[in-house]
Amino acid sequence: MRRDEFLKSLAALAAAGALPLTARAAANVKMMIPANPGGGWDTTGRALGKALQDAKVADSVTYDNKGGAAGALGLAQFVNGSKGDPNAMMVMGAVMLGGIITGKPPVSLSQATPIARLISEYNVYVLPANSPFKTMADVVAQLKKDPGSVKWGGGSRGSTEHIAACMLAREVGVDPAKINYVAFRGGGEATAAILGGNVTVGGSGYSEFAEYIKAGKMRPIAVTSPQRLKGINVPTLKEQGINVELGNWRGVYGAPGISAEQRKHLTDMVLAALKTKAWQEALEKNDWTPAVLSGPAFDQFVDNEFAMLRATMVKAGMV
Repeated sequence: MRRDEFLKSLAALAAAGALPLTARAAANVKMMIPANPGGGWDTTGRALGKALQDAKVADSVTYDNKGGAAGALGLAQFVNGSKGDPNAMMVMGAVMLGGIITGKPPVSLSQATPIARLISEYNVYVLPANSPFKTMADVVAQLKKDPGSVKWGGGSRGSTEHIAACMLAREVGVDPAKINYVAFRGGGEATAAILGGNVTVGGSGYSEFAEYIKAGKMRPIAVTSPQRLKGINVPTLKEQGINVELGNWRGVYGAPGISAEQRKHLTDMVLAALKTKAWQEALEKNDWTPAVLSGPAFDQFVDNEFAMLRATMVKAGMV
């Protein structure tokens, strides 16, 4: 094969996404983070971006934060603005599925391309340090007395902390529809509201509140995990007689309309990033549990999660 023919063949393979990672120029990745800075999706997206660069599969990563409506605003921008872009990614997870169920946005997650589930994380409920309440039992007693007087602060409507609060209400004999839930567009806003005493109790992934818990500015009162989290001495809801367990997971999607080869290339890039030291450090720092799933298994998982969350939310009176 002549040199010019070889170069043409190489270019054709690259355009189709069929070259191995080691034979391609590193990508310029565009990362949609459908939340404001400071929250779990933001932390996950930026950690993945760093890992992609450390794995040398991305030359650069740019980030676009678009918060609101449990990720639906960012999803709409991603679906409408990234069609066919083989270097575009979007962080998503259980919270987005819940938001889609309750909000019924004009775009669908199925329009984007599933790439991989990355991590799982359980929520922690916290009180402001100066709260008159000391335990979840105190919060539940007030909830039974006057449901509206207890303000629950967390992510967008349909987030896992919102769903868990409604499940908790149902378990203790309170109408879930009476939960006074204050939704925030990002983790930074929720944290400020808790520290300022503007909500009674706050919920989120442990990593978002860890520094404030360690500094004594927040008091953790329960986690939504089946057992106490490793190295974190906070009782589960189940330990406290409240039969609620709910996990949060986060993943990444590609743009609508990319080819099967381009999807495989993005998947290979992400899986390579998850093997880097940078990603392992992010897992440890944020107390994330690895939960890697890709290909058809991830597609099926998302379908099953939609069904499970919808059933849970109907029972909790949210839909």
